[in-house]
Amino acid sequence: MTSNNLLKNKKQPVNLLKDPVASTLKRMTIPMIYGMVLLMTFNLIDTFFVSMLGTQPLAAISFTFPVTFTVISLIIGLGIGTSAVIAKFLGHKDHESAKNSATAALYMAAVVVICLSLVGYLFTDELFTLLGAKKSLLPLIHEYMDIWYLGSVCLIGPMVGNAILRASGDTKTPSIVMGSAGLINAVLDPVFIFGFGPIPAMGLEGAAIATFISWLFGFVFVLLILTKQKNLIHTHLLPVKQLISSCRGILKIGLPAAGANMLTPIAAAIMTAIAAGYGESVVAGFGVGSRIESIASLVVLALSMTLPPFISQNFGAGHMHRVEKSYKTSIKFVLFWQVFIYLVLIVAAPWIASVFAKEQEVADVIVLFIWILPLGYGLQGIVILTNSSFNALHKPMVALMLSVIRLFVCYVPLAYLGSYLYGLHGFLLGALMGNFIMAIISYRLFLKQFKNKEATVKEQLS
Repeated sequence: MTSNNLLKNKKQPVNLLKDPVASTLKRMTIPMIYGMVLLMTFNLIDTFFVSMLGTQPLAAISFTFPVTFTVISLIIGLGIGTSAVIAKFLGHKDHESAKNSATAALYMAAVVVICLSLVGYLFTDELFTLLGAKKSLLPLIHEYMDIWYLGSVCLIGPMVGNAILRASGDTKTPSIVMGSAGLINAVLDPVFIFGFGPIPAMGLEGAAIATFISWLFGFVFVLLILTKQKNLIHTHLLPVKQLISSCRGILKIGLPAAGANMLTPIAAAIMTAIAAGYGESVVAGFGVGSRIESIASLVVLALSMTLPPFISQNFGAGHMHRVEKSYKTSIKFVLFWQVFIYLVLIVAAPWIASVFAKEQEVADVIVLFIWILPLGYGLQGIVILTNSSFNALHKPMVALMLSVIRLFVCYVPLAYLGSYLYGLHGFLLGALMGNFIMAIISYRLFLKQFKNKEATVKEQLS
């Protein structure tokens, strides 16, 4: 009898308003971790295959990270706004408004991405020259980016579509989408990069084609789930008045969130430009290190996707004690977890460097990166989760302010100062110190803002 009840409980959907805080966050986050492990592992495989083409192709694709992440960050920002608005409506038990907002979000994201990618495509040479890329690398960058821009509109499915699903408490489906898309990309990478049978070797262009196909799969998959299974978006066009109203609600949070997200690749571009001053080997090593950072921080990233819907729904229902508990529980866990990850990376550093670098100079940069920057990933996690929590509480301007301070008052300036005074070691140590200072500021500010939010929540919900 007991076992049957347990089986029934496992099949029940997550109730963000009533289930225990810690176990609910765990239940939501673990599927996201699985999906992100697969996706990011396959992205590392993507980098590995490109590294087999040589240092120049690896440096070329490293230059693309800030640009591609700018587009992705914009979509993620719109997804954050979408998730916060939908989750709050669902907390209010207003399913129709949630459905209108979800549909409007997909329309809006498609238009924004097309416009942004078109601008990027038209000014590719100027943009990457500004980032510090040499003329010899521009043809390689074109091979990858021309196709990447073409397929970027498909990102709205995995990014915004998954945000809609997470707002409803479903994190299993997004994890399946991410993992499946990543697997497709990893399988197709060697086929298109090196050639197979009638398919010719296409180098970086092949890597972009493999990515395009994986995104297209994710786009179709998510739309089918949202329309056929979850009934979370309309299959008909929204009335113009309703579309404008829904977009306005999303943009109120989505624009500041997108702005905050887009600051990260801008900062990454500046960091890449600083690294470029040390030569292509350092750029290549720094690019590999950035990919490793994504893997090392995947639990933080997973929590940053599952914590906001939990907070937004409970905010919508007025359960502020659950909001506070979820934030503090997540912060404590992340700090302990990232210390463990740092120790693992230290042990694995020589092996990681040997896998991703053909030249000893690149390998040395990768090892140096691992020894210094991952020490601050737990601190970086505090900043990320604090920003996510402010967005979920419909305080996007506070999150934007924190992002500006972190990147352009602490992180980049201290990295530049360290580089100026102590070279490459100082560059990395300055970035670490920036994360340390910002973690303290973020945590203290959230506790202060939370008290204000708790005092006025009844007024804001009326």
